Amino acid sequence: MAYNSTTFRGPGTEIIRCASFREIDSTIQKLIIGEKHHIYTVLSIVVHADNVNTAGNYVKCSFIGWDSKGSASAATMDIFQQPLNSNETFVWNDKFSFNGTEPNSFSAPLDDATKQDAICDQGSSTSQYLQILTAEAADDIDVLITFIDQNNA
Repeated sequence: MAYNSTTFRGPGTEIIRCASFREIDSTIQKLIIGEKHHIYTVLSIVVHADNVNTAGNYVKCSFIGWDSKGSASAATMDIFQQPLNSNETFVWNDKFSFNGTEPNSFSAPLDDATKQDAICDQGSSTSQYLQILTAEAADDIDVLITFIDQNNA
């Protein structure tokens, strides 16, 4: 059988994915970019500080997506902010999930099953994503992320 990249990640699949990133600094780095009708479950994020310009500078991981309270698109919700020193490692292994895209707009707040279903239906084409960055441009961290990608397309 010839290899086809969609053979192993088509509709109805659930696969474990991982990605690695070297020398992240204060420039936003997307870790997971959502696709419509996908659900992502983050299993772990491992951060190693190769260099921290100022002791105690932080690494910050945020989710960018739909705010169900304020009906806002591309809202930033912080997942963690961890101070680091050079040569330290931080492991985030609390699990959480998010949908690949935002719902079609609805009026806030989330207060009935119809709106809850809209979130699940992922009706828009606006990707939700997970990002990471450091406090200063001179900081240098390496990141490994492991997650489950459920494709319900």
